[in-house]
Amino acid sequence: MQFDTSQLKTLVVKIGTSLISGQKAFEGHVLEAMVKEISALKHERTLNIIIVSSGAIGCGMNSMGMAVRPSSLPQKQAIAAIGQATLVHYYETLFATHGADLHTAQILLSERDLDDRQHYLNVRNTLHELFEMKTVIPIVNENDTTAVDELRFGDNDTLAAKIAAKCNAELLIILSDVNGLYDKNPAKHKDATLITRVDEITEEIEACAGGAGTHTGTGGMRTKLNAAHIATATGTTVTIANGHTPQILHSILDGSASCTTFVPSEEALSHFKRWIAYGRTTKGTLVVDTGARNALLNQGTSLLAVGISNLDGHFEKGDAVLIQDKAGQELARALVNYSSEDLAKIMGKKSSEIEGILGEKPYNEVAHRDNMVIL
Repeated sequence: MQFDTSQLKTLVVKIGTSLISGQKAFEGHVLEAMVKEISALKHERTLNIIIVSSGAIGCGMNSMGMAVRPSSLPQKQAIAAIGQATLVHYYETLFATHGADLHTAQILLSERDLDDRQHYLNVRNTLHELFEMKTVIPIVNENDTTAVDELRFGDNDTLAAKIAAKCNAELLIILSDVNGLYDKNPAKHKDATLITRVDEITEEIEACAGGAGTHTGTGGMRTKLNAAHIATATGTTVTIANGHTPQILHSILDGSASCTTFVPSEEALSHFKRWIAYGRTTKGTLVVDTGARNALLNQGTSLLAVGISNLDGHFEKGDAVLIQDKAGQELARALVNYSSEDLAKIMGKKSSEIEGILGEKPYNEVAHRDNMVIL
């Protein structure tokens, strides 16, 4: 698929663990090839380029002579702390060698950095300030040494998608050790066919993805599909390609690469709704009945208490929640106007009954349409 490079201002490149892991936990020759190509792109075009890099744990394992990925959270955090310094040093050295006047900047993020609206905006402002310097390549990674949710955003694919959404990137390239998404597992089926273009991520497309990662990584094709779902919803084109292919970035941009490209939605989410959908951590789940489901999806309404049949989790007013139907399908994410304690008392009730139950009715809606994102 030919990408309109005239519209390309910001490019996010995610370099997966499977690319820089081989017989050892970390091998740097592929990383060197990627830095050479990214340096060339930076000098050829007026581009903002962000690298979202895996490999901290792999680097740490290599430094400590470990053959098996650590299993406990404290071990992962310790090995990541060791490996992060090494990984950034590799990038600094390689860009100094091949990038002429290019510099690197390290940005370590955790979910809580995106959960708070002000922190979310601060990250965005930092990236834009680095762009203004013209010669800086931000290197973004999960803050593995302090993350408590198994070191995952869920993973660096998801992190890359959220970064692409945050900085209005026109293109996200996810580099792995496969050419893209196949209609079946190519490792098991010789007749597997590469899907070169995806206009919509349907259940059929999701069924094509497996779930396995490498011994040093956490991702798989399912995480890449999830990343594509996030990024395309915010107006970003997503390409999954094989980073072992020489000059793969140039090939993607000129349309000659063997890869899978996901077409972005025609109407991108606003930055506020991006924060609701992909920045906030959900604190609970609301289950809605069939009538509320239809109203949310087809009529563009707000969520009322009468349509809620069940809830789970503990949350306060203003927290983000997940909205599901009775079959467990994820419908939306929203900021709620009532705490879980108050909502447990009024769910299933009409708005006219709220004041009699709670002693006040500050809002008619449990979640207003303006503070909701349909997924």
